[in-house]
Amino acid sequence: MAGRRVAVTGVGVLSSVGTGVDAFWEGLNSAPPEGERRVHDFDPATVFDNPKEARRADRVTQLALAAAEQALAMAGDVDVDPVRRGVLIATGIGGIATLEEQITLYNEKGARRVSPFLVPMMMPNAPSATVSMRWGWQGPCQTVSTACAAGTHALVDAHLWISSGRCDVVAAGGSEAAMTPVSLAGFTNMTAFSSRNVSEPFAATRDGFVIAEGAAVLILEAWDVAEARGATILAEVLGGASTADAHHITAPAPGGRGAIACMEAALQVAGVSPSDIAHVNAHGTSTPLNDAAEAEALAKVFGLPGPPVTSVKGVTGHSLGAAGAIEAVAVVESMRRSLIPPTAVTTEVDPELPPIDLVVGEARPWTPGPTISNSFGFGGHNGSLVLAPA
Repeated sequence: MAGRRVAVTGVGVLSSVGTGVDAFWEGLNSAPPEGERRVHDFDPATVFDNPKEARRADRVTQLALAAAEQALAMAGDVDVDPVRRGVLIATGIGGIATLEEQITLYNEKGARRVSPFLVPMMMPNAPSATVSMRWGWQGPCQTVSTACAAGTHALVDAHLWISSGRCDVVAAGGSEAAMTPVSLAGFTNMTAFSSRNVSEPFAATRDGFVIAEGAAVLILEAWDVAEARGATILAEVLGGASTADAHHITAPAPGGRGAIACMEAALQVAGVSPSDIAHVNAHGTSTPLNDAAEAEALAKVFGLPGPPVTSVKGVTGHSLGAAGAIEAVAVVESMRRSLIPPTAVTTEVDPELPPIDLVVGEARPWTPGPTISNSFGFGGHNGSLVLAPA
C-alpha cells in the first residue's frame, strides 16, 4: 500500500517485569515474577501535577499517561501543528476499578455518595483524552476497545493515520488495569486463568493465562518529518491488518483461519512476503485453544519450522488490551539489541502442535529483519502488525 513511511521515534512501557525500556528488557530476559503481575514500581504522583488530579484518574489512565510521558521524552521535540498530532490509546476494559469501587459505595451508602467523577474516570476513552489534553494534541483522538487485540489495532490504525497523510505524529498504544475483585472472579469462573498461576505458551502443560496490568505507548511519526528534525528512528512500521473470526465470542476459529487471514493481509499491506519475515512475536497466551490455533496459523502462513517465534507473556503475563502495545515495544527493543527474548518457563513445543521454531531457554541472537506481532481477542478480533529495523 503506497503512502508515507512511518517511523517509531519513542517508546514508553510500564509492565509487571519493569518500568522503562531498560528495566523492561531486563525483565523479559529474567525469570517470571512471583505473585500477581502488577506494575509495582509506579507512583501516580510522578505524572500528575497534584494528588487531587491523580485521584481523579483511574489507574488505567494513570498508566497510559506515564507511558506516554516516557515515549515523548525519548522522541524529543515533536514540533508540528497540534491538529496534525493524533492520540490512539487502546484498552480492553477501561476504568473498571473506579466502577467497582463506586458500585460498592452506592450499595453501602446510597446514590448521593457516588462520585461525580465516576463517568469520566471509568470511560474507556479517558486515557486517550487525558494524553491529548496533557500535551495539547488536537488531531484525531480515539480509543480502540477490541479486547486483547486492542493494543495492536491501535498501532495498525495509527500507521494508517500517518501513511494516509491525516497526521504527522501519533501517540499510540494501550493501557489496562483490570485486576479488580469482580474482574478476577469473572475470568476465574470462566476457567480462563492458569490453575497454577503459570504462563507456558505453546507448552503441553499450558492450562490458561496469567492476567497482568500495564501500559505502553509508541510515538509514530512520518519518516520525512522525523528525518527533518534529526530524530533517532528506532524502527519502521510497515503496516498491519485486522480481521474477524466471526465464529465464537471467546474461542478462536478452528485451524486459526481468522489469524491466517489477518497475517496474510498484514503482509500484503506491509509489502513483504512470508519468506521476508525474520521473527514472529506470538500472541501466545498459554491457553489450550489459542496456542493451538496460532501454531496452526503460523505453520500455514510461514511453513515449518518457519521464523523464530517467541511469546513474552511467559514472563509478563497477559495485559489484555495493553498486550499488543507492550509487545510492540518488545519487538522494537529486540531489533535494537539484536536479541530475541525467550518464551519464559516453556522448554519445548507441545508435540501435539505444529513444530514451530519457538525461542526457549535464553535470548537468541539474530540479524533483525521484518517482524510480525500478533494479537487475538475475545469476540474473534485479530490484529497483526509488521515492524522492521530502522
